[in-house]
Amino acid sequence: MLKTPIARGVALATLGATLVIPTLAQAAFIEDTKANLELRNFYFNRDFRQEGGAKGQSKAEEWGQGFLLRVESGYTEGTVGFGIDALGLQGLKLYSSEDTGGSGLMPSSFGNEAPGDWSSIGFTGKAKVSETILKVGTLQFKNPAIGNSDSRLLPQTMQGAQLVSKEIKGLTLDVGYANRINHRDSTNNEVMELNGAVSANDAANLTKGSGTRNIVMDSGAANESNDFRYIGGSYQVTKDLTAGYYYSNLEDLYKQHSFNLVHVLPIAEGQSLKTDLRYARSKDDGSSNVDNKAFGAMVTYSLSGHSFGLGYQKMSGDTGFAYIGGATDPYLVNYVQINDFANADEKSWQARYDYNFAAMGVPGLTFMTRYITGDNFERTAGASAGTEGKEWERDMDIAYTFQTGALKNLNVKWRNATVRNNYGSDLDENRLIVSYTIPLM
Repeated sequence: MLKTPIARGVALATLGATLVIPTLAQAAFIEDTKANLELRNFYFNRDFRQEGGAKGQSKAEEWGQGFLLRVESGYTEGTVGFGIDALGLQGLKLYSSEDTGGSGLMPSSFGNEAPGDWSSIGFTGKAKVSETILKVGTLQFKNPAIGNSDSRLLPQTMQGAQLVSKEIKGLTLDVGYANRINHRDSTNNEVMELNGAVSANDAANLTKGSGTRNIVMDSGAANESNDFRYIGGSYQVTKDLTAGYYYSNLEDLYKQHSFNLVHVLPIAEGQSLKTDLRYARSKDDGSSNVDNKAFGAMVTYSLSGHSFGLGYQKMSGDTGFAYIGGATDPYLVNYVQINDFANADEKSWQARYDYNFAAMGVPGLTFMTRYITGDNFERTAGASAGTEGKEWERDMDIAYTFQTGALKNLNVKWRNATVRNNYGSDLDENRLIVSYTIPLM
């Protein structure tokens, strides 16, 4: 597999970096280097439950093979250690058509079939002092301020910098900046935008409606920004309680304060009660009307291999929840396979059940199902404008990782979702994902 162009490029570039580091400092850099190649096969089918042609797209259906090469070097010796990471991504089209494009798996859209292959390479320089690490280059953020999606064939990445410090026991400080985003179905680094926002002209004419988000750009303002930054962290108050806070700002579009409390209460052997509380306050930053308060709570009771969860989420303010567009993952308890239930004034409930079959002597087999229902938000476009919006989603995941034999560590996952609402397309969706990771170093 390393003979593919993308793999060769990453391997040669990382090797080249070692040559410019003084020989005496290379020992830890090379010895601690890790590399693996993930093979990810992804089939996606979303039925919009409508006829095609003049009425629009009837379904999105695509199938692809992905190659994800990750190289993480060690650090050079000395007070300040230096290193370099590399991420090589390549996708191959196995099926796509003009009528079924736009699944998010590959560079395509309705009326535009995907190319036969696409690829990108990203490098990240890093420096470490004690328990503080600075990274600059291609990054994948995952925190309450920003979550880069990895729910398709290839992951979403960003260009920027991140500083993570764990100098104080129990305290993690996290500072980040990004000026470009590479979406999971693209190879280009682009400026960022605010999810769900429409222009003042569209909102006024209802040609697209202002949507159920009610997020509208100021007259003449563009929905784009090349400056996203955040600062925050988490603190382990006790061994059972962790508190977090993040401030983030997408320049000109929104600013946000996010708070989080997670408590795990041990009850008895094999039993626990986990409480996850989240609150975010979002305001505009000069070019939009963003005004949102988001509260979420998820309580999960675990007993042996069983987990039972109940969630509640409430939006208030003039608009829905604000986050970076292009399929980033919002930090919401009711953000699930398809929907985020974050429309203006929406209230939603979730019931979830998980089971790990290891408790029955079948390690590697897991099951999850959940049901989310939301209402109390306003439909804003068409003949039904001004009436109450309602929606629900039902999800199911079944996954198995082979434990022994020639297929050891091969993972197979089937994801199924059903969505119904009274303001847009109903959806039936299936995803089949087969992945296998090969350690290289």
